[in-house]
Amino acid sequence: MFGRLTVEAFKHDFVAMGGALTMVLVAFGIVAALTYYKKWGWLWREWLTTTDHKKIGKMYLYASIVMLLKGVADAGMLRAQQALASGAGNGYLSSEHFQQIFSAHGTTMIFFVAMGLMFALINFVLPLQIGARDVAFPFMNAVSFWLFVAGALLVNTSLVIGEFGAAGWLAYPPLSELAYSPGPGIDYWLWSIQIAGIGSLLSGINFTTTILKLRAKGMTMMKMPVFVWSVLGSMLLVIATFPILTATLLMLSLDRLAGMHFFTSAFGGDPMMYINLIWAWGHPEVYILILPAFGIFSEVVATFSRKRLFGYTSMVWAIGVITVLSFTVWLHHFFTMGAGGNVNAVFGIMTMIISVPTGVKVFNWLFTMYKGRISRMTPMLWFMGFLLSFTIGGVTGVLMAVPAIDFQVHNSLFLVAHFHNMVIGGVVFGYFCGLIYWFPKVFGYKLNEKLGRYAYWFWILGFFFAFAPLYVLGIMGATRRLDHYDASMGWQQLFIVAAGGVGLILVGVLLQVLQVVVSIVNRRKNLDKTGDAWGGRTLEWSIPSPAPIYNFAVLPVVKSRDDFWRMKEEGTTVKPKYEDILVPKNSGKSFVIGAAAFMFAFGLIWHMWWLACLTAVVAIVVLTVRLSDDETEYVITAKEVERIEKSRRPHAA
Repeated sequence: MFGRLTVEAFKHDFVAMGGALTMVLVAFGIVAALTYYKKWGWLWREWLTTTDHKKIGKMYLYASIVMLLKGVADAGMLRAQQALASGAGNGYLSSEHFQQIFSAHGTTMIFFVAMGLMFALINFVLPLQIGARDVAFPFMNAVSFWLFVAGALLVNTSLVIGEFGAAGWLAYPPLSELAYSPGPGIDYWLWSIQIAGIGSLLSGINFTTTILKLRAKGMTMMKMPVFVWSVLGSMLLVIATFPILTATLLMLSLDRLAGMHFFTSAFGGDPMMYINLIWAWGHPEVYILILPAFGIFSEVVATFSRKRLFGYTSMVWAIGVITVLSFTVWLHHFFTMGAGGNVNAVFGIMTMIISVPTGVKVFNWLFTMYKGRISRMTPMLWFMGFLLSFTIGGVTGVLMAVPAIDFQVHNSLFLVAHFHNMVIGGVVFGYFCGLIYWFPKVFGYKLNEKLGRYAYWFWILGFFFAFAPLYVLGIMGATRRLDHYDASMGWQQLFIVAAGGVGLILVGVLLQVLQVVVSIVNRRKNLDKTGDAWGGRTLEWSIPSPAPIYNFAVLPVVKSRDDFWRMKEEGTTVKPKYEDILVPKNSGKSFVIGAAAFMFAFGLIWHMWWLACLTAVVAIVVLTVRLSDDETEYVITAKEVERIEKSRRPHAA
């Protein structure tokens, strides 16, 4: 009945046991608090069953922050081990556990932090910027979120029951094949990403449709905010690449569960096919994450320079070029794999070419700042940190685009440092920038500026202390996934510096938590009483903060690219004409589908075939019932809308 699940699956070393115990205690505390304050009904009605894109965005944010704390803790454990594991000192982690943490850290940060923060911001901001009341498919949006949560829960469940994969965050065969990883760890990795990836694909379809079909009247494509363009490029990449990921992971799953040999070289399979497929998804994934961050920076730089964005048209073309060229560079991830000099040369040249549109965007931001009235608020500080770190990462990326250099630094810590320069310096800094910038629009008040500055400086200093030594270590020959090394190598001092940098980042994270707590306590002092907290130019600033359930009491008609700026300058004396508004109903079916997906994957991981079959049937039945349900909306009448608007602050009418 329980497949291969035995008591042994609950036995861990003291470090893993500590993490598992912490997670269980936190979960128990949350359940106890909800029970004590009798909030289960409220939680179900207002959050677990919601189809409101703004609430879904908030839930993405909360889930991503939890996973960020886990990912940063993983990074601290890895660097502490490397700082201590020199010569006779073996550190405090076993080699097997170190590899699990290494794999979990990459998986967590890419799939459940970066992707989660991206969908959080897109969910909240995108409909408001294009003048839409909701996304195209609200129920699909909710299903996407709960599939994301199901994948994240599988990663964390491995702390308590079984183990996580130890084959790296992309699990190359043959190490991830059944013969070399017979335990449940790789299966946890496979199904957490598979389920979350399907949710991401649904989101890509949803947001692309929203942009193409639900724009406000008068908003032509070339009047869209740059953030919307960046989301469109990112979501088109999601639609194009995530089916590749789904098919690749399915083939590896069949290798492990059904005795097939797609990637087993001894039986006619080809591990290199897996590597080509995973990077045919994996390199566009970098641009899936970075493009919305570019859009955020475009909004922030214009706002805090008090100027229109320089070179709007070239920005749009740069996004389009990056979207297309991102499919032409995946092979630079394995220049050393023997593809041949001609193939390597082509992909090396394409890797250099793709840096050109990114450079166009950087120069456009700089020209936007030129002669602007620059305000050095925290969103602008994060942009400045991005410029410095991302430029360094770009330069090292061009270096590795030369196959001869890549042969030297491949699979070394030089590559790790470059990757983090791009993903932390570009993606994470970008989403922090966006969260602070749009925080008043989401919650109605600003974050504490002073604590935000302190957090930024600890983050940026910690970042460079954590990763600058890795460039040196990589050139010296230190490889990735290294949990122990000989003292004669002379590496320990640099690893200690890197560990200290992670410590500074941890302080920055704690300051961010404190910033949120202090801001909540003092929120009455920081209320956005104008609806225009930072002086933004796009449509989302034209509605109250936080946004009401229906977004726009009257759907806007767009006449220019900076339409809210125009409306503020021209003013309006036209009396609004309110109409009935249709709002999607809450639905518990999306939550049930997410829960069924989690149990389906859990059944497959532990070979409980009855559980996998049962939950698959449940998910199909619930989805079928939902698709046949016509009562998907309720009406807020025009009179009710007028009453709500009159009760608001004057700027909201």
